[in-house]
Amino acid sequence: MEARGVLDLLDLTLLDHAADEVALDDLCNRANEHRPAAVCVFVEHAPYVGSRLDDGMALAVVAAGFPVGSESSEEIVEAVREAVASGAEEVDCVLEPRDDEGFPDDSDLAKLIAMREASQGVLLKVIVEAPLLDERRLRAVIRMALVAGADFVKSGTGKRGECSDAAAEILAYEVHRHGLAIGRRAGVKLSGGINSKTDAERLIGIVTEQDPSLNGSQRLRIGASSLLKDIVG
Repeated sequence: MEARGVLDLLDLTLLDHAADEVALDDLCNRANEHRPAAVCVFVEHAPYVGSRLDDGMALAVVAAGFPVGSESSEEIVEAVREAVASGAEEVDCVLEPRDDEGFPDDSDLAKLIAMREASQGVLLKVIVEAPLLDERRLRAVIRMALVAGADFVKSGTGKRGECSDAAAEILAYEVHRHGLAIGRRAGVKLSGGINSKTDAERLIGIVTEQDPSLNGSQRLRIGASSLLKDIVG
């Protein structure tokens, strides 16, 4: 796969509350030079970063807790609305997993509905934290997120485990299944431990084997902070 093809799928990420203007300027300069699909930051950095990005790159904001998601639907609504007001064109939200057989339940559905309703007009990526879930709960939460209207399901924050090959396959299968059943074409975002072009190519291959239509930035993203350096040096 050509380097440009990977860059076109990249959400270039800087999630550091302590990031200063020097670090944010460096992020924007790298983005403007190499043109990833999106640049992803915390809400307090969104206005600054958004004002310095060239046209054609989306501004993505992580909202409602990261890497640990909010337990309150009301807090989720407030945080997502703040992200949208900051200029976000895309919002990434963690649906916090629980280590019990009842997960996901009606309370989780309420959080997902809150995310979707608060993010109307922008693209919503729901982070499911696959490294913390067994297969049954992973499939259940992906299905719930898609039914609630998520535009993308994302494998994880990258802070609590890497994106495994198995998780990438399950995400792609469930998105494909949802499309066949409902007729709505959602997307997959892979994140966690994707540090090289080789990593990205392997995972992209797994996804597209499940559903060849999962290609291009409208259907497939890779969230990473260090991948760009491996691609362009």
